[in-house]
Amino acid sequence: MAIGANVIQVFTKTPNQWREPEISQTVGDTFRGELERSGLAIAFSHDSYLINLASPDPILSGRSVTSFIAELARCQALGIAAVVSHPGNHMDGRDVGLQRNAENYTRALAAVPGALRVLLETPAGSGTCLGATFEEIARLRELIPLPHRDRVGFCADTCHLYSAGYDLVGDFDAVWRQWDDVIGLGHLECLHLNDSATPFASRRDRHALIGEGSLGPGPFQRIMSDPRLRSIPKIIETPKGTDQVRMDRKMLRRLRSYAAMAE
Repeated sequence: MAIGANVIQVFTKTPNQWREPEISQTVGDTFRGELERSGLAIAFSHDSYLINLASPDPILSGRSVTSFIAELARCQALGIAAVVSHPGNHMDGRDVGLQRNAENYTRALAAVPGALRVLLETPAGSGTCLGATFEEIARLRELIPLPHRDRVGFCADTCHLYSAGYDLVGDFDAVWRQWDDVIGLGHLECLHLNDSATPFASRRDRHALIGEGSLGPGPFQRIMSDPRLRSIPKIIETPKGTDQVRMDRKMLRRLRSYAAMAE
């Protein structure tokens, strides 16, 4: 890998379009082969930004379910381990929105059986989005019936957590204790490491370079040295500037230097 990564997250389609490409047997086999040869530990995908599995609108809801099922099918064909997915926007009420969200995740998982996992990503908490509190995102998973629930885990985004009011700067340990109490650290399967371009509890999703936003280096140093979090796959979604490869390499070097400091 050009940036020296050992974990990747990809889009299997253009994320801001509804068009659903199909993965041929040849493409799937080729991708799987290259993934194995690359030495990458694991590959994730992120679902389309257009999907809203909590929408009360029957047309958008139906289109979202169809799109999410297609995403799961593509990932299965490509040998991707898990799909990171934003919980939906309820538009009309949190309780009914959570129920719709869970029902539509269930439909999609039932339509694409197998080992592929869905990881619910913690959002920043703006507008009518669901899942910005640990209690609510845990409730969303609980509403998905067994056995499909067993294929659902979580992805925590540091920018989103901080923007949603979880103080990773002032009380790092308390945040993860609360996560463990409400959700369980055993269900945390991916971390998105992003600094925030907005202040604490802003409820805005604006990523910044590691150590250069309102979180600063402290939380990332802790994450890279904390034995509870060390083995969890980590993804950066930081700004790329004019040279994506150079900037990603810089962020990875910075994070690895934090890990080395603790050794």
